[in-house]
Amino acid sequence: MKAILFDLDETILNRDASLLAFLDDQYERFHSVWGHIEKGQLIQRIVELDARGYVWKDEVYTRLIEEYKLDTSVKELLNDYTERFRYFVIGFPKYKEVLVELKRQGYLLGMITNGKVGFQRANISGLGIENLFDVIVVSEEVGMKKPDKNIFEYALAKLQMPPNDAVFIGDNPTNDVEAARDVGMIGIWKRDQLIESYKSEHIIDKLEEVFDLLKQLEKN
Repeated sequence: MKAILFDLDETILNRDASLLAFLDDQYERFHSVWGHIEKGQLIQRIVELDARGYVWKDEVYTRLIEEYKLDTSVKELLNDYTERFRYFVIGFPKYKEVLVELKRQGYLLGMITNGKVGFQRANISGLGIENLFDVIVVSEEVGMKKPDKNIFEYALAKLQMPPNDAVFIGDNPTNDVEAARDVGMIGIWKRDQLIESYKSEHIIDKLEEVFDLLKQLEKN
């Protein structure tokens, strides 16, 4: 293996924890808007509407304003989210150490993430890892998104790397693991504890487990 490519959300970025940290802060800053609603109740509802990031926040905040008849605008809440979320990003344990060590060992590093380009790149910057990657591909930026095989082929072309020399690590069985395999890469599932039924040939629970797995792959 010569190249290691990663997903971002729930693979390197602990998005669930980051969102809770952001919402806790946003609740206090917009207390005049929704202070009459118990904090835990409001945050739980936003998390439900967010659907782990698969519903963009304009729709989330629209629903929230309608349900609770809030005296604010979608634009105000959305701008706050897009501008301030980056300050609350939380990476999974040892995320930076793992990336630094992979670079030290000579691997090329790539990232493919679905999402809004400005928002995702701000989050990557917030984690302090943008300079560790040889290529970062954000779906909005290139007009295609996972699981479309073209976005994987695009990233590989940027790295000048054939798929059989690359692995992709992600938490989503369809968008990450299976999609990577479909283009000839090795797909590694970073296990999502909320997904019980999926089985994968290559699994890690923690990012640092990638080193032992790479050694096994090299032997094979």
